[in-house]
Formats: sequence, structure tokens, C-alpha cells
Amino acid sequence: MKILPDWLQNGYLRFIDPVANWLVRRGVHPNTITAIGTACTVAGGVIYASGHIRTGGFFLGATALFDVLDGTVARRSNKSSTFGAFLDSTLDRVADGALLGGLAVFYAVNPRHSNMAMVVVCLAGLIGAYLTSYIRARAEALGLDAKVGMVQRPERIVLLSVPQAFFGLVLNGLVLGLIVVFLTVTAWITVVQRMAFVYHQTNARADAPPLPLTTEKSFWLRRRRPTGTRP
Repeated sequence: MKILPDWLQNGYLRFIDPVANWLVRRGVHPNTITAIGTACTVAGGVIYASGHIRTGGFFLGATALFDVLDGTVARRSNKSSTFGAFLDSTLDRVADGALLGGLAVFYAVNPRHSNMAMVVVCLAGLIGAYLTSYIRARAEALGLDAKVGMVQRPERIVLLSVPQAFFGLVLNGLVLGLIVVFLTVTAWITVVQRMAFVYHQTNARADAPPLPLTTEKSFWLRRRRPTGTRP
């Protein structure tokens, strides 16, 4: 499933290309961009929690470029690092928690849209989002690339910002509620897909025939047999 078509992704990358070049010329460190982007997303979650859904959507849409700029600047300035990748992945989890946590607070305390069922849905979506990232990280530790699933982080950010910017709480919040439910369901589907992927890949490794002993190793094994035994 591809919510974001290639032409849209490529167009967005061309749009932010001058911004990335400007940041490279100014010597801005990619880790700084990552931290600023996370702070903006946390601020967006706070805006959602306060009930200003349309404002939060516009704000998140305008600052989402930081999610792409840090990696682009790191590559172009030759400042890619293991810690940078670690920091980016860690702060992404903070951002996910702020957005879905902010929506959970909105549904818990807003007098007009209070809905405990939606609070549960938001929390389930948050757990699902964390699990999709955790499974991929654990798979990479096993030498697998489990970047599979229905909805990944870029699509999640788009769905948590653009529709809210245009629709806000239209139809008594129905559009927002449907998007949150959709993201929660697809997050757990992605969890199952990634677990199945890792299961099949690891089983394929286990079923592979053992490698034959090398000539050198076979020689030394023969040397270790007691004298007089048959080879």
C-alpha cells in the first residue's frame, strides 16, 4: 500500500532541495535539524491536546520538512554518523508519542469531543507505532531489513497533519476519528506483517543445509582422532 505516490515524494524532495543546500552552506549540523524537528512535532502534539486541531495540522504540515532535511543535509555535508541515525530513530519515537498522546489527551479532556473509546484507540495506535519501529530495529540486528507493512512513518505523519489542516473537526470530528482508527488498525497490521516477514526469513536460514567442512578443517579433525581408529 502506497499512500504517497512516487511523483508526490519526488516533487516534495525537489521543493525542499534549495533549503537543504542552504543549510549545508551554513554548516548546520543534521543532529540540530533532528532536534528542532522533534521539538516542532512535540509542539504540534501539545496544540492537538489543547483542541486546536486545524492549527496543529497546519503547524505539523509546515514543519514536517525537518523529518527529511536532517538525512539530506547529513548526506550532502558528509556528516552521516551512527549516533546521528540512533538519535534520529530515538527522537522519532518521542515525536510519535507526542502526536498520538496529544490526541489521546484531546479525547480525554475536551468537553465537546470527550470519548474514552477514542482514548483507547489512540493508545493502541501509539503502541502499534512503537512496535513497528521496534520490530524493524530488532530485525536489523539480525541482519534483516523488515521495512515492510501497510503504513510507515512518512505516511503516518502525513495522515496526522494534512487532513487535520484542511478539515479540522468537521462533521463533529468524524474525519479525525476515522484517520486515528485507520492508523491504529494499519499499525497493528504492519506489526503482524513485519513479524511474519522476520519469521519466514529466519526459518529460511534455519532450513538452509549446513556448510561442508573445509579441507583444512577436515584435516585437523582427522588428526585429532585416537591412533588406530578408522577414518
